[in-house]
This record gives sequence, C-alpha cells and structure tokens, in this order.
Amino acid sequence: MGVSTRYRRLMTDMVIETERLVLRSWRDGDREPFAALNADPEVMEHFPAIFSREESDAMVDRIKAGFDMHGFGFWAVEAAGAFIGFTGLSVPRFTAHFTPCVEIGWRLARSAWGYGYASEAAAAVLDDAFGRLGLSEVVSFTAVTNERSQAVMQRIGMVRDTEGDFDHPVVPEGSRLRRHVLYRVTNPSYGSAR
Repeated sequence: MGVSTRYRRLMTDMVIETERLVLRSWRDGDREPFAALNADPEVMEHFPAIFSREESDAMVDRIKAGFDMHGFGFWAVEAAGAFIGFTGLSVPRFTAHFTPCVEIGWRLARSAWGYGYASEAAAAVLDDAFGRLGLSEVVSFTAVTNERSQAVMQRIGMVRDTEGDFDHPVVPEGSRLRRHVLYRVTNPSYGSAR
C-alpha cells in the first residue's frame, strides 16, 4: 500500500490528518490528560521516573518552543476527537556519537495502545519530515527493554544501527534503562521501505 493511500495530509494551521488521527498544535486542554499519561507507571515504564504535573507542563512548554525554533516538534495526537498523546520530531538535548540529529518519538496513553496509532502517526510524521522539512535522516532510540517502541520503529521502516547502541547520558549509571538501541531511516530508504 502506498503512502498516498495510507493517509491524507493537511498542513493548514499546523495539522496533519491520517485516516484515524489528527496531529495538531497543543491546546491548554491537553495539559491535564498529558499529565495523567506522564504519571502512569505503565506508560513511563521505560523512562527513569514518572512526571509530576509541573514536569509535564514544562515539557509542553518545551515542545511549543521547539516548534517556534525548528519548525517541528511533538504534535498532540487525537483519536475520535480525544487527546491520546504525542508523536513528532525533536532535537535531542544531550550529546552522543550520533548527535546532532532529529529524532522521532511518541508517547500514548495506555487506553490508546494496541490500535496501531503510534505507527500510523509516526508514518505521517516521517512523511512530513522527508517532504515538507526535507530532512535527509531521522533517528529514534529507546531503552533496550522497550520492545513495543522498537516494533513501531521497524513498522515505519527504520533499521537498527547495532553499532550505534549507546548508554543514554541522562539515565543514571546502573539503571536497567541506561542502555539504548539506535534506529535510523534515511530519506531514500524510507520511500523504498514503505
């Protein structure tokens, strides 16, 4: 199935629409459900800690600033009119052997798991990254233990860079989450992988 049949895209007022999802700018009403998903231990299983409301709100503020600075960021994602999380692009704030780079990432509420929403939204974001933004490569990384996210990376055409695995500098030494896998997709391989 080609990209054009998987979703349609609108870039009016910072909106991307897929068959089932709307990726849009953040609204004040997103803060409460975003804080709830960031406080869910299952959603945050592969992160060092859950977020407080203040930490969650600060992340929304950083996301909004990222759109202003880079022209991209993590989009708020809606399914059937309800906020379910985010998917989008960011520039990592740490230094590693593969930075500087642009990363694709996602975080969805547990109630949205198992429907293919992460893959659908991420595919739309990659199309935007390689289309409107003209990026040549996008990376993604996660803790070795996060098999769900690795499966999404594979479904959207990313390939693991086994020589690129790394210890995340922000994760404390000794943590089971410190070791991360690195996935990559380049613009030409994206078209052929889909």
